[in-house]
Amino acid sequence: DGLDSDTVDFHATYDGDGEEPDVLPAAFPNLLANGSTGIAVGMATNIPPHNVGEICTALEKLIDKKSVTIAELVESIKGPDFPTGGIIVEPLENIKAAYETGRGSIRLRARWKEEKLPQGLYQIVVTEIPYQVQKSGLIEKIANLLNDKKLPFLDDVRDESAEDIRLVLMPKSRNVDPILLMESLFRATDLEVRFSLNMNVLDKHHRPAVMNLKEVLQAFLDHRHEVLIRRSRYRLSKIESRVEVLDGYLIAYLNLDQVIHIIRTEDEPKDVLIKTFKLADVQADAILNMRLRNLRKLEEMEIKGERDTLLKEGAELTELLNDEKKRWKTIKDQVRAIKKTFGDDKILGPRRTSFAEAPSLAETVFETAIEREPITVLLSAQGWVRALKGHVTTAAEKKYKEGDAERFVFHGETTDKFILFSSDGRFFTLSGDKLPMGRGFGEPVRLMQSMGDNTDILGFFKYDETVKLLVASSDGRGFIVKMSDVLAQTKNGKAVLSMPDKVRAITCEPVASAHDHVVVIGQNRKILVFPLADLPELSKGRGVLLQKYKDGGLSDIITLSLASGLKWSKGSLTAKELRPWVGVRATAGRLAPLGFPKDNKFS
Repeated sequence: DGLDSDTVDFHATYDGDGEEPDVLPAAFPNLLANGSTGIAVGMATNIPPHNVGEICTALEKLIDKKSVTIAELVESIKGPDFPTGGIIVEPLENIKAAYETGRGSIRLRARWKEEKLPQGLYQIVVTEIPYQVQKSGLIEKIANLLNDKKLPFLDDVRDESAEDIRLVLMPKSRNVDPILLMESLFRATDLEVRFSLNMNVLDKHHRPAVMNLKEVLQAFLDHRHEVLIRRSRYRLSKIESRVEVLDGYLIAYLNLDQVIHIIRTEDEPKDVLIKTFKLADVQADAILNMRLRNLRKLEEMEIKGERDTLLKEGAELTELLNDEKKRWKTIKDQVRAIKKTFGDDKILGPRRTSFAEAPSLAETVFETAIEREPITVLLSAQGWVRALKGHVTTAAEKKYKEGDAERFVFHGETTDKFILFSSDGRFFTLSGDKLPMGRGFGEPVRLMQSMGDNTDILGFFKYDETVKLLVASSDGRGFIVKMSDVLAQTKNGKAVLSMPDKVRAITCEPVASAHDHVVVIGQNRKILVFPLADLPELSKGRGVLLQKYKDGGLSDIITLSLASGLKWSKGSLTAKELRPWVGVRATAGRLAPLGFPKDNKFS
């Protein structure tokens, strides 16, 4: 509204034949209400849809109080409101944190209900699925998991949808708890998804920026304020031009006979009219273009009435342009009009996505439902992972793609978990029952977990809560972490080793209970041995300095029992021979002995 009232700037079209607006004078908070998703060069945006009534309430708060906090705004905008409904199970603190930074993720679940059947049986009916999840793909995924026997509580799935969603889930037994059944499906399928919030937008100067909730709302209000000012100025200029013409008409009526005489007798009546009555050029043109039928007395009264009305409107516009408080009151009235149209009492108004707290069920509940079977887990040098049934020992059964080779092999069970450590300092968790089975080559672990393309796999372990790990980065810092502290709940992994830019993790080694010392070697070939007790035990962080370097960084690190000495591929040092390299943590150390590998690796 107001596109033809100079409310926005225009620029030339691509072929130069016309003009198009830089931005539309939007009166509706479209960015938050309908959301936006896009990928550009080096950046992306992902903004979920929100409830219009809640947006309007937040806008009113921001107009009334410029210093309003995001916490106060979140009282109005409780979270996204998806057109497909569903249930948000993300804690309020996380939603608030996402709105404060402009980045975050929100857990969204399907809506379901339990329907009783005869003889004590029941079925689960899913009536709403998460936003942007395809129903056909969801059913196919559930069916595949059923065929692979990875849904121990589910017996069958049926699609009874018509205009509304209706997915029927049949439990294996009447004794299966409905909540347990649904929790297992939420973990394994897209009945629960994480919607990534990334409010990366272009500001009014066309510069990209990740805005928080308050900044996005303020940008809309600033836009409405600018549109109001420009529309008012445009209308005021039109009023002034029209009043000037009407003033010319009134002069003509007051001197009608003389005006008619000048027009009839003068060769250049326009110049004479301007000189005689001190008219403006536009007034003279208006008089000369006036029709004879407009010379009625009634027309004179209409012109006076129009002039008075325009002068009154012009005074109101002038007052509006001179009073900022009045302008914000006008914008607030516009926001209230939107809220009235899309309020809770209207068809489109009520919130469709509700909030709930996800039940916390012990991991052991799901593990007991997994059929315990022996497996052999293989992770190749190129990062392909798979599981073979049984404890395979012969090399003939461990086939790899051409150009690939064996790297990690574990005997375990389907109930086991496996921990993977990458060079960006993150740990990932793989469940034995969810690994690709069969005699093929498996799947790239990077596709199963959200690993970066430029990250390397540094370690792969069978989970044991009693084991501790030594992690270290290339800048020579590290610490001890319990394996129980690195379990990741999502595909994004768990960031444990913090590192500045251009620094990478270089190792992750289990610490044997008998080990009492740490051995490090730098890129400068200097070795240092110091007590394991000097390393702190942390759940995450950068750790402490292991070895001091003038140039370069850490090359390798291991733990050992000092009494057993140090061994490498083609040499060794006894405990007595190793003594000269024993020192204090964070010192430089001494050059490696003759015969030590040139790649500066202990193994």
